[in-house]
Amino acid sequence: MSSFLSVCSPAGLALIFALSTNFVVSQNFKANFGSSPAPFVIDVDPKFIEKTVLKASLTRYVADIEIPDLLDGPPRHNVTTVRDYWVNQYNWFDVQDQLNQQYKQFTTTFTLDPNPNSTDSVPLHFVHHRSNRTDAIPLLFLHGWPGSFMEVGSILDGLLNPPDASSPAFHVVAPSIPGIGFSPAPQKPGFALREAANVFNALMQQLNYTQYVVQGGDFGGSILRLLAGDYPSSVVSFLSNFWLIPPNATDLLRYSQGLTSADENTTIQSLNTFSTQLSGYRLEMETQPLQVAIGMTDSPLGNAMWNYNLMIHLVDQYKWTPEEIITWSMMYYIQGPYGGMRLYKETLEEGIGFSAFSIGSGSPYVHQPVSISEFPADFWFCTPLDWARRGGNVVVRNVHSRGGHFAAVETPDLLLGDIRAFWGNASLSNVEMFTKG
Repeated sequence: MSSFLSVCSPAGLALIFALSTNFVVSQNFKANFGSSPAPFVIDVDPKFIEKTVLKASLTRYVADIEIPDLLDGPPRHNVTTVRDYWVNQYNWFDVQDQLNQQYKQFTTTFTLDPNPNSTDSVPLHFVHHRSNRTDAIPLLFLHGWPGSFMEVGSILDGLLNPPDASSPAFHVVAPSIPGIGFSPAPQKPGFALREAANVFNALMQQLNYTQYVVQGGDFGGSILRLLAGDYPSSVVSFLSNFWLIPPNATDLLRYSQGLTSADENTTIQSLNTFSTQLSGYRLEMETQPLQVAIGMTDSPLGNAMWNYNLMIHLVDQYKWTPEEIITWSMMYYIQGPYGGMRLYKETLEEGIGFSAFSIGSGSPYVHQPVSISEFPADFWFCTPLDWARRGGNVVVRNVHSRGGHFAAVETPDLLLGDIRAFWGNASLSNVEMFTKG
């Protein structure tokens, strides 16, 4: 049964209302989620922002010990730098204005197919830009954790307005995964990556993109595999910068015997490093996300550093600015980080966990054409082509000498190059229905 709550400020702003028993709109930003796409502008409660800055200013620091930077997490000097910038220079409302100017944003609502009679509505925030090109290809861009829809920003103009007529152009749709950004988090269990795929396909159909291509990494790289498997008549091809195929028992035996290739060695060693040294965050969020969310919900700087610890380890030479670190963290902190964290637990229970040596094992084999892009600072790199083809019809493998996990942000030139090369070959990527007009 649907229910409605209303809490009004002196200015008369309704800050909380429920769409259903499953999703509740955040109390900290204005939003209206209807049954069809409606324009949206980011408008966060000023009192919440004031309190957030106050909380950041009151941060209690952890005492450093004599260990190398980043061994146990972000060192104190990183924390103090971000705290001081947040308190003395950062202006959320300037950032909010910039985001509203840069992105055409919308909201809408769906029910989860195949349950059209379900009372559980799924409210969704998304970015939608249409190219002026008549032969533009509809592209669904999918972010991951700890990213957001903002990851598309550095490649957006290049997708919409390529440098010449021979390069493909795209209509771009970039939704926020529920629980992240301005898509409200589920309020009961049962929403994981397959459900996200369901909703994102429904979004593309609602926008009259009956067929489309997909690009994504991290969570997005897993969702696109489910999209392709569950909606083969809609997804015509995709490019993944997170095509992680774990080694099987035979691979690991050959590795122990010194019989694996250089690429196989690099892949296994990278996954082992991630699994044993860098994935503590994943284990916590897969098992007891509420435990850590309690602290992160109360501490804006703690939340920012929780996210930053992965951000700093998975880039090549990219230097995150305090402005970026804070703004990225706000995409979780505004509605509360629990929803984004809990997605890891839901994903594990759905059988598509993020253990480095099992990730991808619950995903369907993909028959559509697949292009993969690999970057050296990511926790998967140099996956051999024969391994990659265990998960799908991989027709292109791009192995780069620079870049990392956040390809659209760190190396937009390389990712755009891969996108244009793949979908510029209409027959290889199966997009002839768009290019023929």
